[in-house]
Amino acid sequence: MLMKTVVIIAASGVGKRMKLDGGLSKQMLEIGGQPVIWHTMKAFQEASTVESVYIATLTDSIPVFDEIAKASGFTKITAIIEGGKERQDSIGNCMALIEQEIESSGVMPDAILVHDGARPFIQPEEIDDIARISALHGACVPATKPKDTIKYVGCNPEIFGETLDRSRLLQVQTPQGFAPERLIEAHRRAAEEQWYATDDAALVERYFPQQEIRIYETGYHNIKITTPEDVFIGEAILTGLKAKKSKN
Repeated sequence: MLMKTVVIIAASGVGKRMKLDGGLSKQMLEIGGQPVIWHTMKAFQEASTVESVYIATLTDSIPVFDEIAKASGFTKITAIIEGGKERQDSIGNCMALIEQEIESSGVMPDAILVHDGARPFIQPEEIDDIARISALHGACVPATKPKDTIKYVGCNPEIFGETLDRSRLLQVQTPQGFAPERLIEAHRRAAEEQWYATDDAALVERYFPQQEIRIYETGYHNIKITTPEDVFIGEAILTGLKAKKSKN
């Protein structure tokens, strides 16, 4: 079945935890000789279910991202626009364009995926799986099992509380996929209430509590480039992914 999946990439991060000078976008850090955002764009370009990609980023990064997309032949990049104050605002800016496209074309996509631009190692086949599950069940979120023991911190931030059951915990990632109507309505209502969440799944959970969110367990390669150490880890992950593909 041919699918029409629309993707939003939030890429406005300035790398505060990276301690980058001059508000440099962490999306422009290089791994394997290419910017982080190049790897992210490439994955969605190669995903068979993806029809169009909307990117929200820093104003100064728009022409740079546009040049990267054009030079690399990433034809699915539909729009690169200015992000908002918060991640959710950036996604909302892209959502407004998607709604306009739906209204003008009269065609509703099968799924909308939302991804962090700083997760460059998501694989095209994983994107396709998440899109299909989202279209079929209404929501799908990738996640991994935590490797470390997780402890809860109570009222006193200097003292540990209870130890959580690690077998019941998952570390949530992106791209998170949803039925378009649900995601659009969740963002609309959140904007009206000025209610902010750390991910899109939390919005859908709040406004559509009856919607079950399917788990898609990924490997540990789909990291978010957040701290300086992540760049070195990313180089190792990229080498491993290339070696794996060369064997297949």
